[in-house]
Amino acid sequence: MYRILLSFISLLTLASAQEVSAEATKTNFYEILQKGGVMMIPLAVLSVITVCLILFYLLVIRRGAVINDRFISQAESLITQGDFYNLSELCERSPSAIAKILGRSVDFLRNTPSVSLSDIREVAEAEGSRQAGILTQRITYLSDVGSVAPMAGLLGTVIGMIKSFNEISQGNFEGVNQMQLSSGVSEALITTATGLIIGLIAVIFYSFFRGKVQRYIAELEAAATHLMAVLSSVNTSNKTYLDQPRKQTNPAD
Repeated sequence: MYRILLSFISLLTLASAQEVSAEATKTNFYEILQKGGVMMIPLAVLSVITVCLILFYLLVIRRGAVINDRFISQAESLITQGDFYNLSELCERSPSAIAKILGRSVDFLRNTPSVSLSDIREVAEAEGSRQAGILTQRITYLSDVGSVAPMAGLLGTVIGMIKSFNEISQGNFEGVNQMQLSSGVSEALITTATGLIIGLIAVIFYSFFRGKVQRYIAELEAAATHLMAVLSSVNTSNKTYLDQPRKQTNPAD
């Protein structure tokens, strides 16, 4: 019984010590951030921007916003029927990138009935390049943050070291002996570490989203090529439904 009681007391003491240590670590962490100096303000802004960009890209950069299988199936059916009016309406209702490519091609066909299929393909390629550029341009902001954050951290390092050597240049030997230079050195190291952490996170997620964008662009090119092939197989010389909807056609939304 005596041993059990001692063991129980020892466990309580160990748990209390760990809790105090965790609280001290938490407090020291915030104190360390406060010692980072003025450069912690832009670094904090960069960290917020990084989090917002990551959350925004997770919502925006997805397959449904680029390739919509249901839209492709409905569009292929309308192209086969020669119902270009309802096809244009379908493209306007869909927010996907493939819908914008096909919609621009169909509008060009409706506005210039005598156009050739090669010209329609050129319009589709131009719009496809524009959509791919939009996807690629979005994620470059993360790459920019990944480059700026370490540089801001290094600037904080320089400021901290200047403060340290300024103490020496003023001949404040008492301050040197009392390790007052540690505040400037710690500020230098804190900003460097913070900038590197923010830059590392930004670069990692940039690589992740870049892979997704490249994969979606490849699928977008394949889908656009397929729809252009279906369009070329239709006798576009008979454009009965370019300006009027077919009464019997009611494509699903």
